Amino acid sequence: MPNLHDIERRISSVQSTKQITRTMEMVSAAKIRRATDRLMSATPWTMSLSEVLLNAAKHAPLDAEPLLRKHEEVKRVLVVPVTSDRGLAGGFSSSILKAADRIIAEKTAEGAQVEVIACGKKAVGYYKYRGIEPVLSFAGSSADPKFEEAAAISAYAGDGYNVGDLDEVYLLYNHAKNAGEQVLIEHKVLPIDYRDFADMLGLNKKEDIFAEWRERKEGELPPFEKMDCEFEPDASEVVHHMMFAYMRNMFFFALVDSAAAEQGARRTAMKAATDNASEMVETLTTYYNRVRQGAITTEITEIVGGAAALEE
Repeated sequence: MPNLHDIERRISSVQSTKQITRTMEMVSAAKIRRATDRLMSATPWTMSLSEVLLNAAKHAPLDAEPLLRKHEEVKRVLVVPVTSDRGLAGGFSSSILKAADRIIAEKTAEGAQVEVIACGKKAVGYYKYRGIEPVLSFAGSSADPKFEEAAAISAYAGDGYNVGDLDEVYLLYNHAKNAGEQVLIEHKVLPIDYRDFADMLGLNKKEDIFAEWRERKEGELPPFEKMDCEFEPDASEVVHHMMFAYMRNMFFFALVDSAAAEQGARRTAMKAATDNASEMVETLTTYYNRVRQGAITTEITEIVGGAAALEE
């Protein structure tokens, strides 16, 4: 049984840990506001650009842009996991890496070669420890991502797919659904995913101001999908420009979204650690009082017994 001094030291140690976790929780809570504001500012543009590209792609010739074509055989696959630079965020990074490993295992079993672009120190260290050298790696800016990173990833993925060096591109990151919940997103960037961006992230769609116009009866006004679409200067150049803009924006949005999710995950993890420390301090204090009371009772018993012996 530990003595009172050992219990006191353990209580002091837990209280010190509690102060650290509480401070980290408060820091993450302060950072969430800025990260969330940045995410909210980026979301409307990302949704609009996605809608414009999808609508334009429906009217473009099939051979207008190589990035719109689906390769018949999948020989090389690119996986882009977006993790954090630091830990103490629960399973934030591990969930991404597990999903990436599953995709890598599936594609490898199908006979494809898999390349990795690691975003975040956790991903870089994870793959290098396993002997996998990322073709590109970005570390040190997971909490404050730069557009240049997204542009570099987009250029590598787009150029590789364009010349046939890549056949599929997967993007994996945590979406900040709210301040306390993160959702794992597995997005197939190439070949292009024709799902609506809002549906993919589970967002509420903005009000369609053209709904009444779209729902007119046949003959009153041609449906939007059947209208001719003119491209200036030509379909190939327009769609090519839009496709790379879409990809750069998609990767940058993933980095920004992941940054917001990271702060939310860290705040949740630190709050749970603080609560656990409080419970542990309470339990140890109760145990300390019990041991102390037992020691006092023992001393009293010994004193009474000694006094009784002297009287005899």
